[in-house]
Amino acid sequence: MTYDILIIGGGPAGLTAAVYARRAGKSTLVLEKDAFGGQITFSPEVENIPGFGTISGNEFAEKLTEQALGQGAELESAEIVSLEREEDGGYLALGSDGGEYRGRAVILAVGAKHRTLGLPGEEELIGNGISFCAVCDGAFYRDRAVVVVGGGNSALQEALLLSELCERVTVVQNLPFLTGEKKLSDALAEKENVEILCSSLVSGYEGDASEGLRAVLVRHENGLTERIAADAVFLAVGLIPQNEPFSAFVDLDPRGYADAGEDCKTASPGLFAAGDCRAKTVRQVTTAAADGASAALAACDYLDGR
Repeated sequence: MTYDILIIGGGPAGLTAAVYARRAGKSTLVLEKDAFGGQITFSPEVENIPGFGTISGNEFAEKLTEQALGQGAELESAEIVSLEREEDGGYLALGSDGGEYRGRAVILAVGAKHRTLGLPGEEELIGNGISFCAVCDGAFYRDRAVVVVGGGNSALQEALLLSELCERVTVVQNLPFLTGEKKLSDALAEKENVEILCSSLVSGYEGDASEGLRAVLVRHENGLTERIAADAVFLAVGLIPQNEPFSAFVDLDPRGYADAGEDCKTASPGLFAAGDCRAKTVRQVTTAAADGASAALAACDYLDGR
């Protein structure tokens, strides 16, 4: 079967695109390699989604998934490893298990994966003490001790925001200096409740999924390891956009993000990029949903020949 619109990625961008595509009467298939809902499912509570005072990421993902299904979108678990252009101008998406999926138009909503440290127990602590977003989760650690890992602009911005909420903020940077803007590092240095540890590495975590995080182990340049009690760790060591399988059809910027504007159009006719995989400044659940709506409407216009 050939669908009007194939959506690769089932996070907020992809599922919102499915809702809009179905409301426009287009047959739609959403393909997701992990859990429908995307990375928001790791957030135990979310307070910045319009219309919800507070909601768990998992509950929000379930509601969005149900909404897409209720509109008539089809959802299927599949990891797409490549894309091909067909003679009729449509696209063929190939799955890792040999599955083939065809669409007259395609929306890439594959997201960007947060870099982690690869330490034991890290995966089970994500959402239970390990976070990637101070805007999303910082308020849950008000008046408590947290650690920020990283020294670039994102890490410094996270630390500044957390310094207004938390009793103590420890910044751990593996290099001998912070790499973020001087204005940010100077502002952070003025904070009495912030400690900056350079030439240091987080080497381990204490805690588990049931109890949450209790402490981090930090190895310093002199070889000594320090235990730092903390209720949360905010990892700000970069993102990895998941666009590589589609690089033959989508121009990527030096960091691997899809080169597409606010209309979500790529250089390939009938191919659109939405959400965290797109080159943009702000990456929040609301901006991902906005991208999904824009991409779906643009795809519908493309199919209707406008």
